[in-house]
Amino acid sequence: MKIFMGTDTEKEALKKNLYIFPISCKIRQYDTLYYKSKGVRPMSFLDKMIAKAKTDIKTIVLPESEDVRTIKAAADATAKGIANIVLVGDEDAVKALADKEGVDVSGCKVVNPVKHPKFNEYVETFYEMRKAKGVDMAKAETMMKDYIYFATMMVKMGEADGMVSGAAHSTADTVRPSLQILKTKPGTKMVSAFFVMCVPNCEYGAEGTFVYADSGVVENPNAEGLADIAIESANSFKTLIEKEPIVAMLSYSTYGSAHSELTEKVVEATKIAKEKAPDLLLDGEMQADAALVPAIGQSKAPGSPVAGHANVLIFPDLNCGNIAYKLTQRLAKAEAYGPILQGIAKPVNDLSRGCSAEDIVGVIAITAVQAQG
Repeated sequence: MKIFMGTDTEKEALKKNLYIFPISCKIRQYDTLYYKSKGVRPMSFLDKMIAKAKTDIKTIVLPESEDVRTIKAAADATAKGIANIVLVGDEDAVKALADKEGVDVSGCKVVNPVKHPKFNEYVETFYEMRKAKGVDMAKAETMMKDYIYFATMMVKMGEADGMVSGAAHSTADTVRPSLQILKTKPGTKMVSAFFVMCVPNCEYGAEGTFVYADSGVVENPNAEGLADIAIESANSFKTLIEKEPIVAMLSYSTYGSAHSELTEKVVEATKIAKEKAPDLLLDGEMQADAALVPAIGQSKAPGSPVAGHANVLIFPDLNCGNIAYKLTQRLAKAEAYGPILQGIAKPVNDLSRGCSAEDIVGVIAITAVQAQG
């Protein structure tokens, strides 16, 4: 059963069986023209995230309650039933801002750190976690009054399932508390980021959908780090796209066609990843065309279960990953969703400071789906 979200016209189309999920590039192209002629559209990646978030409601905490975009997003996500929203802030200040903007946040929970019944417990917990780093009780209390640190501790203590921040703070301000409080996932030594790329009219990947990593955080991972990024990206693909990940470790070389320090890093990363995740469909090193195009994959990497079928593309460094996602977005007119963080023990996502309220709602949905596991 396909879940279809949208206008009454779109819902009526579903009742009449007009919505058929595209199963190939040609069908996708035909359907696009068909839907436009009928005034309906197939579900986007974000539609699917919102629909999936609604199937198992999670609690997402937003620490930037002094930003009007956060207030609007909180109200919208609550009204749409995407997640239970917690706003960290002063109750009177939140209400005043919401009233000024004509936004109804009555369905959201507002938590003031210093009034929270577990504030002292949070302070003590943070002190125990960070005392070896020179944090005393006074410093711990000060840190827990910080909205982002408090929100992160709510996730740590199970009062929220995930956090979204960054509309009014830097990436470091969002990630640092997560690394100090939540830590990385067991078996993972670093936090990385990926983009979900949805390429229209594309016969490659998962019907045109890919994960690109790392495209946002780790500048130049070593072989072990690159292996971790590959495994985490595969898990992220399975969680969000709900299809089997097929992972290509990209390089300018395929199966030893060139030799250098750069290619050897990817070769070693491939070996490590296969040892850590032997059941994962992963191979490398290989060039992008060998990873995507079946005929080229068969020619350059005969016998590879990945060549010609990859849907998770792992780039050797941030230069490559970031350039690739932007080129795909602009030249192929792809939808790019991210950067989405991975590797943290519990879901935390960073926003662009230029984001809109609608963008925040989308990230709330993605974070909720990550929390579903």
